[in-house]
Amino acid sequence: MTIMTVQRSETAREIRSDWTRDEILALFALPFNALLHRAHETHRRHFDPDRVQLSTLLNIKTGGCPEDCKYCSQSVHYETGLDAERLLERDEIRAAAVAAKAAGAQRFCMGAAWRELKDRDVPRIAAIVHEVRALGLETCMTLGMLTADQAAQLKAAGLDYYNHNVDTSPEYYSEIITTRSYQDRLDTIGTVQEAGIKVCSGGIIGMGESREDRAGMLETLANLDPHPESVPINMLVPIAGTPLGDGKVLDSFEFVRTIAAARITMPRAVVRLSAGRQALSDEAQALCFHAGANSIFYGERLLTTGNPDHEKDLALFARLDLRPTE
Repeated sequence: MTIMTVQRSETAREIRSDWTRDEILALFALPFNALLHRAHETHRRHFDPDRVQLSTLLNIKTGGCPEDCKYCSQSVHYETGLDAERLLERDEIRAAAVAAKAAGAQRFCMGAAWRELKDRDVPRIAAIVHEVRALGLETCMTLGMLTADQAAQLKAAGLDYYNHNVDTSPEYYSEIITTRSYQDRLDTIGTVQEAGIKVCSGGIIGMGESREDRAGMLETLANLDPHPESVPINMLVPIAGTPLGDGKVLDSFEFVRTIAAARITMPRAVVRLSAGRQALSDEAQALCFHAGANSIFYGERLLTTGNPDHEKDLALFARLDLRPTE
């Protein structure tokens, strides 16, 4: 048996969809350096460790969402000072995509504050996807729940990724959201996969959940078959007016542990540092990259919250000898 054959066999054994909660909790419990070492070795087997994908996120329809997600400024249930707005025009979205590409972004993500995609909006959304894809950018949409027919139309328009986060563990979910079930989220992910669209699904940590809940979130994602191609890990950004507006910022080392556990359990996924990066020091972000994060949201805004600007990110990349994914 050749060395190459052995390496292929070891890599194949890494790709599992039978992780148990206890196994993932055991990863979290590893000594910090041992956990990072294992995560980094896993990362190097599947990715260039010095490359990071740059994604830009644009809110194409702000506010007025009927869901009651306790972290979200766009919910109609909370007084956050955010007014509902119309769906942006195609020219506005195209201009933002052109600017994102000029700044170095490879993927352009678009989000609408909807509970679900309506059939009447599919032609407009499909046209937007087609236009952004024509610019040479990967496309991603997050529009809430969608049907199999809607997913097929988005696939035909050229949609690369669909984002639908599970947010947290099945057990803690009802503490955060009551207007949509956990199974609703899993059903939407299944619909996306059946349509042949890549799945972008992750969650938010720092919402008062336990470490077991963080492990439970990863258990859900890592036991999808196939795994999500993209896994965004968000740190809660407390927003005044929401039930979690007074939340405490999670310890950054616990955030790094979550990144490492995501990398080990989903070796081929692109793991993205998403919301909450402003609360992370440069040193904490460096640890995340070492632990297997290989994508960031890039630009000044994430839906309705702030994000480090692209010049600051590029300066950090230079200090860490990181380069954007080609």
